[in-house]
Amino acid sequence: MKQYAGIDVSLEYSSVCVVDADGRIVREAKVLSEPDALIAWFGKLGVAMCWFPRRTEPVRLSSAWKRMARPVRK
Repeated sequence: MKQYAGIDVSLEYSSVCVVDADGRIVREAKVLSEPDALIAWFGKLGVAMCWFPRRTEPVRLSSAWKRMARPVRK
């Protein structure tokens, strides 16, 4: 089943929410806004991750996503 994640990044903590294809919340949490903390949190989900690059991503998070997920091309 497909799942989608949204991240609201702040200086100290990021709010993370994962929903299924029907829009039901699968999991949500506040996670330290550090690449390793976010990678660990998503790693615990046990699902394949895809990275959708966004122009507004902080550079340090963008490089972290490249380490953990495969990019999705349009």
